[in-house]
Amino acid sequence: MVLITPFGVMSGYLSVTIVYLLTQAGVSVEASGALVALSYIPHAWKFLWAPIADTTLTRKRWYVVAAIVSAVGIFATGAVPAESASLALLTVVVLASNVAVTFLAMAVESLMAYCAPDEAKGRAGGWFQAGNLGGYGLGGGAGLWLAQALPQAWIGAAILALTCLLCCAALAFVAEPPEQIHTGRYGRTLVALGKDLWSVARSRGGFLALLICFLPIGSGAASNLWSAVADDWHASANTVALVTGVFSGITSAAGCVVSGYWCDRMDRKRAYALFGVLLCVCASAMALGPRTETMYVVFTLAYGVINGFCYTAFSAVTLEAIGRGAAATKYSLFASLSNMPIGYMTAVDGWAAARWGSSGMLHTEALVGVIAVLFFAAVASLSARYGRAASPAVGRMPG
Repeated sequence: MVLITPFGVMSGYLSVTIVYLLTQAGVSVEASGALVALSYIPHAWKFLWAPIADTTLTRKRWYVVAAIVSAVGIFATGAVPAESASLALLTVVVLASNVAVTFLAMAVESLMAYCAPDEAKGRAGGWFQAGNLGGYGLGGGAGLWLAQALPQAWIGAAILALTCLLCCAALAFVAEPPEQIHTGRYGRTLVALGKDLWSVARSRGGFLALLICFLPIGSGAASNLWSAVADDWHASANTVALVTGVFSGITSAAGCVVSGYWCDRMDRKRAYALFGVLLCVCASAMALGPRTETMYVVFTLAYGVINGFCYTAFSAVTLEAIGRGAAATKYSLFASLSNMPIGYMTAVDGWAAARWGSSGMLHTEALVGVIAVLFFAAVASLSARYGRAASPAVGRMPG
């Protein structure tokens, strides 16, 4: 939970603090959403450089290096003026920062894959996502509050960057896994990894795990634009900071931990789909509800809790599927697939908001999510009918 917190801080700082500052400076919701969507590009393609983390240094050393570079990236993001004229420079900073933080995430994911026993994959995923979403709340809520309270935005960014560096202290309580792949050749590692991934993908359980991660189920993309549409609910800057930051982080983290225990007691892919449906219901209910600050608080917090459920289910499904070995690379592939729908759904939400307003944005996300769940259910049913056998490489994969 502590080690992954900087990952969430970087995302929350951009999606809440920077987006709010941009929209207040006159930048459109669509342009702000596009910037957030671009930040997901490194996370969608990080599996391409994940073998570097599996074949060089150690997990702990990669974490320290990535934490330092990520902290610099957070500081630079806040130092760039939040205005239309700076969008090009801000885009470069955001992309570079998110490349760096992928290595931090891969180090943590690998440590988690080796340390978590099979029967506790759900709980491990729950605590992991509690740190991710809790960090998102810290970066968004504390970041926005600091930006409003301090004379310069870079001061708040510096405070967040230092906080992320302090997370390195948690490495003292984690054992370095003894197994590490050192082929010495990147190409040979990719070939071996490809064979491993193929053994997962050609089994029914592995195939369904990859599919459900790729589909826009439980993407939670609307949370990236809460600060941009806050005026529609007459929410003040302080309310946005508290609700999308501190309160959202606490409630989402609690939801992650609780849902982790649920994921250890039921089919993890079914839990993923179920949580996705709940998120769609919440989005549509918010669109239909009264436009008051109170309803903004209620629905964004509810959305955050359910989003935590979805994130935990993703981690549980992924940890169940990848086993060990080149854990960072295999987890990265699943994470890359899951980040693709977050990225394009953020862009879609921004597009829908620009054309039909915030209600259209929420209904669009809900409709796409329901269609994705129905598609997954149909594919799962067909694959069960044709009886695709499970592969030993997948591990304990129910259904």
